Amino acid sequence: MATIEEQIEELEKEIANTKKNKATEAHIGKLKAKIAKLAMEKEKRLETIKAGGGSKGFYVKKAGNATVALVGFPSVGKSTLLNQLTGAHSEVGAYHFTTLDVVPGVMEYNHAKIQILDMPGLIKDASRGKGRGREVIAAARSADIILLVVDIFNPDLRVLLKELYNSAIRLNQHAPDVNITTAQQGGIIVKPTLKLTKITVDTIKDMVAAYGHINATVVVREDIDVEQMLDVLAGNRVYIKAVMAINKVDLAKPGQLEAVQEMHRQYKSVGVSAATGYNMDALKQEIYDQIDMIRIYLKPQGQEADMKEPLIVKRGNSVGDVCELIHRDFKNAFRYAMVWGKSAKFPGQTVGMDHIVEDEDILCIIVKRS
Repeated sequence: MATIEEQIEELEKEIANTKKNKATEAHIGKLKAKIAKLAMEKEKRLETIKAGGGSKGFYVKKAGNATVALVGFPSVGKSTLLNQLTGAHSEVGAYHFTTLDVVPGVMEYNHAKIQILDMPGLIKDASRGKGRGREVIAAARSADIILLVVDIFNPDLRVLLKELYNSAIRLNQHAPDVNITTAQQGGIIVKPTLKLTKITVDTIKDMVAAYGHINATVVVREDIDVEQMLDVLAGNRVYIKAVMAINKVDLAKPGQLEAVQEMHRQYKSVGVSAATGYNMDALKQEIYDQIDMIRIYLKPQGQEADMKEPLIVKRGNSVGDVCELIHRDFKNAFRYAMVWGKSAKFPGQTVGMDHIVEDEDILCIIVKRS
């Protein structure tokens, strides 16, 4: 019987030998779904081997309000950049593979504490484990932001971006609005809520069946394509914001930075010099803006609010999230809260734990007395 790798190779050959047109769309989609299913099985086997005493992964305890992973090729200046942003010490050398482990540091900016991870450089076939690529990518998958570090003299990122994509990381994308509900009978039913222009209902059915579903209802609320449908079926994709630091601009010729920014115009980018510290404040601000954090001022009951030291939380957090950040006992003993600011209908509005806070809200949490 053929191994998983051999089965994947055969399916990939079939795709390569199939002419791509409307008539073959469903067939190619079905083949890709089969590959995705086999790849998932392979990944599960690898995890089982690791759990049984295989290779050691990178583990970094999360700290601060958010985590940013520095991702780039070897020797693009990630370690020097970490030192500039955080003051942490990461070994620096003008040769490949200086960083052999994940080195964390904390950047303090606008009252926020942001964890920055310097990781070994990614190389071709990192997604298949080359150069400890699997461990590096696993660490990157847990980040809130990926900071792509680019050498202005070697700005082609196609290999790196392909490795991230092959590792189920989707940069600056959102999860497709598709829901699959399995059933006991009835076959596969596809219910689009809008006109599909990039994929047909029959292709979705074939892909869902090829992935192993027999009876299921698929509700599609977005004009997706074949790749997005694959992402839904696989279920292991992570969607992470990405920004770009274009390094060594102090050595660049006039117009060179603008050319690289145009090459990567899908990403917000900042030209920097990790060696000299040039433009670090602009990079810090861009990171802060992308994480989308807000400031909450806490008001103890019967006292004035502390307007000097805000609590930093992510936009979209609730009063309950704020309680957990302060202390878990606050959530257990919670009675109600009062809020002043943008999220309040009127000053001092009484709210519950599900109330969503806004930037610069003043919050007074009332707890049960012990």
